[in-house]
This record gives sequence, structure tokens and C-alpha cells, in this order.
Amino acid sequence: MHRKFLMVFAVLCCSLFAVNGVWAQNYEITLKTEKLKDSVLYIGQHYRDEFVLKDSTTQRDDGSFVFKGKRNWERGVYAFVRKDVNKKKKETKFVGLTDFVIDGSQKFTITADSAFRPKNMKVTGSEACKEMYAYMAKISEARAEAKAINERVKGADSVAAKKEQEALSERMTAYEKTTLEKNKKQLFFKLVKEFSGPEVPDEVENKPIYYRTHYWDGVNLKDHSLRYTPDLFNKMNYYFFGVLYHADADTICRYADMTLQKMDGDTAMMRYFIDFIAPRYYRSTKNIGWDYVWCYLVENYYLKGRCGWATAGEIENKKKQARFLEKSLIGAYGQELIMSDTTQMESHRISSHRQAKKYVILWFWDPDCHHCQEQTAALIEVYNKLESEGKRMFEVFAVGYEADVNKWKNYVKKHNLPFLNVGGPNVNIDYQEAYNVHGAPTMIILNADRQIIMNKSIPASSLVPFIEQYERLHPEQKDREPSFWQKNASPTGFVD
Repeated sequence: MHRKFLMVFAVLCCSLFAVNGVWAQNYEITLKTEKLKDSVLYIGQHYRDEFVLKDSTTQRDDGSFVFKGKRNWERGVYAFVRKDVNKKKKETKFVGLTDFVIDGSQKFTITADSAFRPKNMKVTGSEACKEMYAYMAKISEARAEAKAINERVKGADSVAAKKEQEALSERMTAYEKTTLEKNKKQLFFKLVKEFSGPEVPDEVENKPIYYRTHYWDGVNLKDHSLRYTPDLFNKMNYYFFGVLYHADADTICRYADMTLQKMDGDTAMMRYFIDFIAPRYYRSTKNIGWDYVWCYLVENYYLKGRCGWATAGEIENKKKQARFLEKSLIGAYGQELIMSDTTQMESHRISSHRQAKKYVILWFWDPDCHHCQEQTAALIEVYNKLESEGKRMFEVFAVGYEADVNKWKNYVKKHNLPFLNVGGPNVNIDYQEAYNVHGAPTMIILNADRQIIMNKSIPASSLVPFIEQYERLHPEQKDREPSFWQKNASPTGFVD
């Protein structure tokens, strides 16, 4: 859902902030602005990356919009929202015009120009909104001034411009200090202060780890009003899918625990985080190890009674999904597949595990799949090159995934696939369940102990770099033989 956020800029850098809410007996919020083309406006409450529509009203003859009701609204950031209908695409989305805060009075009037510029905002009845717009206007003005000074720094009068730059910085630092102290109890200014991010001391050696560890310093993650601000969503989203994006699964789980512990069991805040981050780790098809993070959250939060908002049915479903996924997580021992070599005789069955090569690539593919054909051709090229150089360290156990057996056999012969080509109904276990295979192509890589070390498809050209990187990170694997299956290994891998 598209949203327009108000921008607050710190001097020389921009930083997104937005607004908050108030408690009162009844609410009456009026927006006066130049004639809009919309005859209906809504008030939307920020919640994660969406607007929760709270009220709607039609435009009066004088151009104003008046929202009235007999209930309290939570302290938080809200927005005046319009409906945008794309008839051609048959799409409807809600677009924010400007944010405002409810933080104290719930009866106030905002007058704005058509661009909703903070410097032209006039507010009566809400000190919180008034102070917020004044602050934003000041920051916007300072940013424009800084931009002009920066241009002069490049010119002939650079010395004088640098002095102006320093003076502006000092002036704005003093302004921010005074303003934040004056309004320290207001939600908007709490956001300005708490969400600026941790400062990393120069003397710290490992700055990335310090930043991760201190990311939430100063933020009260038990304050429910933060749930209704875009700032909390942006900070949460950036932390888990920005700061921790390239971290391994164990690291993500450790920092997830650290973050959730700061909520001290507050169900509402934990739900805000877990219900957002968990599905994104579950749905990821490209990020290695993210499925492990999802299973960890299920095991340690849903199944341990820490997600009181979830129904018994939801928890049971998540438990079943986690148990299913656990079989194919990185680090799990892959289940042995014994399948017919249907390019020869169906009585010849081959084991995926009883191979002399250190690594085994399980390759699930379909000859009718164009992408499978491309990736299989690339895999053949890498396989043959390494074989000719005497450097092939893996075996490819190529499974004809739901393929027409005759068509598959003909394709294997026509293209001279050098792999262990297996398929057909004569198989010892359900490989789709054992390895969470839901489509083709799918790649699983097993190490010498037949543990899963990769459960996402990677380009054939990346196989050797991946194995080399794996052995750098796990030096004990470099000279390791397939010991677990060595006594059963054979040049052909036939089991009968």
C-alpha cells in the first residue's frame, strides 16, 4: 500500500519522522485546505506499512473536511488519506496527504496549502501538531540553507562558506537541543530523539557489531504508542532486513531474541514485531538460512506460549509447518534417496548417499521446464570441465521431478547427461516431503557427512566458489572423506 510520509531532516542529512496521537473524550479534527479534487477523505492510522482507516468524511461547501466521533483514539501518528482508483489497472490504493499527531487534544483544526508544506501549516487546538510542524519547517529551512552553502564551499569563497557551515551547524544543534527539551514529553519529539540511531564511538574496533547490539538503545519498546508511528516500522524493517540482511541465521536469531527481550513480555509489542518478521523469513526463496530463522521463532515463541494472540489452531499449523521444514534446513542430515536408474534398468537402484565423492548435489529437474533445461546445461558444462581437469569433487544425483519417464529418458540420452540420472515411482521415501521440494529446478547440496549445506538453487558457475567458501569457513571439511557412508560407497552407487 502506497504511503506518503512526512520528512524530517537533520542538518546536512535527511531522516524520516512522522506524527502521533492523543487521548480525549470525543474527537473533532478539521482539515482546511485549498479545494481538493477528492470529495471524500479518510483518516488513516499508521500501523506497520499500512494505513488502518479510522474514519471518513465528505468535503463541505467551504472546502473543509470535518471528522467527528464519540471515542478515544490511541496516541500515535495518523494521516489524512485519499483514495486513488486506477480504473485501467482496476487497482485501488490509499495515499497519505500529510501526517499529523494525536498527542493530547483530539479536537483541533489544521489549515494547509495544496502541497501541505510544513511552513504554511496553521494549527489551532493541538500544541503537539503545532510544535511538530514548526520543527519540520525549521529543519527544512536549514537543509535548504545548508545546500546553498555547500555549493559555495566548492567555489572561490570556500573559506567563508565553511565558516557559515559551522555556524549553521552550531545554530541548529542549539535549536534542536532547546526544542527537544521543551517538548520532551510529546511523542513526535520522542521519535526525533529516540530514533536517530546509535552513535558508534571512534575507539570501537568492530563497529558493525556495536551498531547491531546498540541499535535499540534509548527506544522504549514497551511504549504502545510507537506501534502507531511509521518510525517504528521503518526502524524494525531496516534492522531485520537491512542491518541483519547478510547475517547468518544464528546471528539473526540472537539479535531477534535481544530485541524481543526488550519488550519484557509485552504481548502487543511482541505481536507487532513477530507477526511482521516471521512470515518474511518463511516466504523467502533466495536468502540462505532464513527458513531456519522462521523455525526458530516458531519453536521459541509460538510453541513456548509467548504468542498469546495466536489461536490454538494457528499454533498447531505453525508447528506442522516447522516440523516439515526442519528436515531440509541447513545443518540437518539429508535423508537417503534410493531410486531407479531408469536410463538403464529399473532393477538398478542408486543411493544418493553411498557415493565416493565428498559432495552430493541433489538436482530435481523436469525436461519440460525451460529454466531447468538452461540450468541443467550449465551444470553439465561445469561437471565436464571439472571432470576433464580431474578436479570434480561432487556427484550429481539428478532426479526427474514429476517427469514423463519416456520423455525424460530420451532427453537424458539426447543431451548425454553425465549425472546419476534417477526417477520414476520406485523410490524409498517421498523426496518432495523429505527435502521440501515444491517445484523444479531445486538444488540441495550435501557435504561429506551428508548434511545439508545449501538448500537454495544457485547458478552452476557458483558451485565451486561456494564449496571453496564453505571449506574456508569449515576447514575441518577440506580434507574430509565421506566417512559416514564410506563403508557403503561404490563407484556406481548401486545398492542392488
